[in-house]
Amino acid sequence: MPILLGIFIILHGLVHLWYVILSFQWVAYQPDMGWNGQSWLFSTFLHPSTLRAIAGILFLLAALAFVAGGIGTILQASWLAPLLLTAAIYSSLVLVLFWDGSLEMLVQKGVLGLLINLVLIAVVIIWG
Repeated sequence: MPILLGIFIILHGLVHLWYVILSFQWVAYQPDMGWNGQSWLFSTFLHPSTLRAIAGILFLLAALAFVAGGIGTILQASWLAPLLLTAAIYSSLVLVLFWDGSLEMLVQKGVLGLLINLVLIAVVIIWG
C-alpha cells in the first residue's frame, strides 16, 4: 500500500510541472489548457512575465516537495508527515494565489489538485 500511495503522491506532484510549462510558456497557450498566467491577487501590480516567472518557480517547488513526499511514503520515512503536510498546504496556497479568479474551467485550473491537497492534509493530521 505505501508504494501505491507513494506513486500517487509523486504523480500528483508531477502534475504541478504542467503549470511550470504554462508559466514559462514552453508551449503555445490554448484556452483549454488551464492556467492563463493571470492571478486574482498579483495581476494588478506585477508585470505578466514577472508573475509567470514567480508562479513557475513556486509550482516547481511544489512538484519537488510532492516527489520527495512520495519517495518518503514509499520508504515509510519518519520525516514524511511534516513534509507531506507542508507540501499540501504550500501547493494549496500557490493554487489559490495564482488562480485567475474565474469560475470557468476549474478542473484545468487546479480544483482537483486542491481537493487532493485537502485530503492529504486531513490524512496527515488524522494519522500523522
